[in-house]
Amino acid sequence: MLNRIDLRTTDLATCDIEELLPRAALDVSEALAQVQGVIDDVRHRGAAALIEQAERFDGVRPEHLRVPAAELKRAADELDPELTAALKVAIEHARAGHSAQLPREVTTEIVPGGTIRQRWIPVRRVGLYAPGGLAVYPSSVVMNAVAAQVAGVADIALASPAQKEFGGLPHPSVLAACYLLGVDQVYAVGGAGAIAMFAYGVKNADGSALCESVDVVTGPGNIYVAAAKRAVASRCGIDAEAGTTEIAVIADSAANPAFVAADLLSQAEHDPAAASVLITDSAEFADRVDAELAAQVAATRHRERVRTALSGPQSATVLVASIEDAITVANTYAAEHLEIQTEDAEGVAARIRNAGAIFVGPYTPVPAGDYVAGSNHVLPTGGTARHAAGLSVMAYIRPVQQVTYSQEALAAITEPLVTLARAEDLPAHAFAAEVREA
Repeated sequence: MLNRIDLRTTDLATCDIEELLPRAALDVSEALAQVQGVIDDVRHRGAAALIEQAERFDGVRPEHLRVPAAELKRAADELDPELTAALKVAIEHARAGHSAQLPREVTTEIVPGGTIRQRWIPVRRVGLYAPGGLAVYPSSVVMNAVAAQVAGVADIALASPAQKEFGGLPHPSVLAACYLLGVDQVYAVGGAGAIAMFAYGVKNADGSALCESVDVVTGPGNIYVAAAKRAVASRCGIDAEAGTTEIAVIADSAANPAFVAADLLSQAEHDPAAASVLITDSAEFADRVDAELAAQVAATRHRERVRTALSGPQSATVLVASIEDAITVANTYAAEHLEIQTEDAEGVAARIRNAGAIFVGPYTPVPAGDYVAGSNHVLPTGGTARHAAGLSVMAYIRPVQQVTYSQEALAAITEPLVTLARAEDLPAHAFAAEVREA
């Protein structure tokens, strides 16, 4: 089922491992040229441009770009009770998991009377994006909104594409999730237009405000959403240019092949370009996973999408000589989701440096993190986990150093301050301290 890349006789210390591994292509720069016109149109024509874009890209002309409050409540009232209960669990667990991320404010005395207070200040307003392409994700509403709320953001707006089958409103499950979270600024706007709306703000035809600009935009989306984020990054903060989802699984011969196959399949279900990668030191185990995949794919609903993803160049089984080499490969690949299904899974996980999120042991599948594990499912893709992190409260707060020095404290540091200022030929810097000595 999966292509195979055999690295068992390859010297990983001397080769370029990255060049040997499967990887989904993501050319944001090419999409950038296509979205720039969409962004410019929103900037210049406001709400009229967004309505026309919904008609063009989503096949529907929304009656309301901002979703009326009554529609949010109606969606929540009409939502399946089991889904309502599941969303409430997801919200509760996400609040607990994200609350643990909040940093402490610390005051440090540098010299007697001279302190640095490390403050953490939330941004004022954020724009959240919930996609609506091949699938609709109320869980993404939870992941974005809870992180922002726990961070202390007071003003939250959310956009999700207009849906033709729902009369130009976003999907009811997205609206219901917003209602349960208390997010009432919801817009039937999708794609690059939504990112432009958040970055620049949008007015109605009569000049009244439809949507105020935001300080930070977050949320997953397709390549056009990623490109739009890059285009507006100088205007507002962004979380990441996320690409198609990916999973890597480190497994040895002791792992359960049915579990591993199910987890590889679960991510392939997202998109034909999704990446599923097995890293194992056992060719016999790889054969067993392939057999399981054949059976499971035949029985799954989105089998054609899954087959395309699993057989694509972005997916493969990587055979290695040892679990030690598997760790090396995993750290090079830097997967969005990395599962560890080996003996001493905790020990292996402790040696992972690069991954968006790490799922340890046979009973921690990635879908747990997608929904109710308490972690966040908005994660870095395409190898960016080497330097980037998943969505957290840190996306919505920034550190600010608050400096307080008394007269005596400033006097204690004036001599080295003056010396450094003069060495850099900045005498006014020195004078700013010296004038206070008088």
